[in-house]
Amino acid sequence: MEKYMCYGALGVAAVMFLVFLLDLAIGLFGGGSFMIPDIFGMIASAVVAYLGFNASRDLK
Repeated sequence: MEKYMCYGALGVAAVMFLVFLLDLAIGLFGGGSFMIPDIFGMIASAVVAYLGFNASRDLK
């Protein structure tokens, strides 16, 4: 995996984490009925961020 792909994965994961966090906090996309998918989305974006960070460390 190239460096730019690792940084791209980190960036996308950060944006998605913020979107899910905003949705959970203020009900941005449909109110409080999507609490469980928001939590799983934040977990999934954290996993993607970890994988991107770990891959970038391997390239050094």
